[in-house]
Amino acid sequence: MPTVSIITITYNAERFLERTIQSIVAQQAMDYEYLIIDGASKDGTLDIIRRYEPHVTRWVSEPDKGLYDAMNKGLRMATGDYVWFMNAGDEIHDPQTLPRLLERIGATAAEVYYSDALFVQDDGTAVGLRSQITPHSLPHHLTWPDMALGMKVCHQAFIARRAIAPEYPTDNLSADLDWEIRCLKLARRIEFLPFVLCRYLVGGLSVQQHRRSLTDRFKVLVHHFGLIATVFNHGRIVWRSIRFKMQADL
Repeated sequence: MPTVSIITITYNAERFLERTIQSIVAQQAMDYEYLIIDGASKDGTLDIIRRYEPHVTRWVSEPDKGLYDAMNKGLRMATGDYVWFMNAGDEIHDPQTLPRLLERIGATAAEVYYSDALFVQDDGTAVGLRSQITPHSLPHHLTWPDMALGMKVCHQAFIARRAIAPEYPTDNLSADLDWEIRCLKLARRIEFLPFVLCRYLVGGLSVQQHRRSLTDRFKVLVHHFGLIATVFNHGRIVWRSIRFKMQADL
């Protein structure tokens, strides 16, 4: 049984998939499996998967009901102790990242590991660390109530023990926020990693459908924190964004 299942979700991802696969192939570790869940792509995505097939443990290409339905397929297919989603365009930060993660897992066996994420543009140019270029500060002792103001940890920088990882709701564009909260609620030990886990490609599904994403985020937070607290916290979110922009303009 591998320690980590790395899962990539793809759909018409020929522009960016190769960089993701290459970042995984470059890892100086063997104790993982690599799964690709494709939504019946119609471009050159499958050609890329076949080219790297010796490095892919399992892959499937079939129609699905969207991103989170595909992620649930990945969860069901995974056999590793931990699951780590690294979608098309995103990359493991550097070749020593997985070995360092495996070392920490061997030492502490936490239920959740997390770190910062380096945001990058389409051409791979670094934009900056998420905790520095967005209003989302990154606590070093994360608990689920820290999510009251939104997603503290980039999904690609959040690794959970498969035994506590629930399936994603498939009708909510902020399902990754809900998933992280539920993992944190179930985790007995949560560990911050002092190294960057991933390079995150800016411009995902929730960015493309921003308004609905905000509405769905509100629903997730109401579910976990209640209506009154969520309304109050959204006022704090707005003020935090204004203050962050003012400081950035100085």
